[in-house]
Amino acid sequence: MPAALERRVRERAADRCEYCRLSQIGQEATFHIDHIQPRHEGGLTTLENLALACVSCSLRKGARTHGADPTTGAPAYLFHPRWARWEDHFEVTDELQIVGKTPTGRATVALLRMNRPLVVEIRREEALRGRFP
Repeated sequence: MPAALERRVRERAADRCEYCRLSQIGQEATFHIDHIQPRHEGGLTTLENLALACVSCSLRKGARTHGADPTTGAPAYLFHPRWARWEDHFEVTDELQIVGKTPTGRATVALLRMNRPLVVEIRREEALRGRFP
């Protein structure tokens, strides 16, 4: 991937995971550039199809575009950072849990396991430092 394209993805995301909103600042691992629509499904390496993803979200999402809505069990599209607004699909509780408000939000939270205890603790630390949400 050209360095200029990677830089544009990172700048657009303000160095924040576009799925769970974790900041790259203070994280040891370098965030990944994710193909929202996987290459094996025809997804192109273009700015419109790329998202910045923390290592955890990137590895759990993999080449998936769908997950199961844990409320209904029905298949649901995963959150698409270019086509949807984060606030329409997710909210953050006072306990710093990310809660899905829609089938897409719920499927994304479940598949990416956004509320693992360690991640919630990282969010808590980030919130104290003014970097979350």
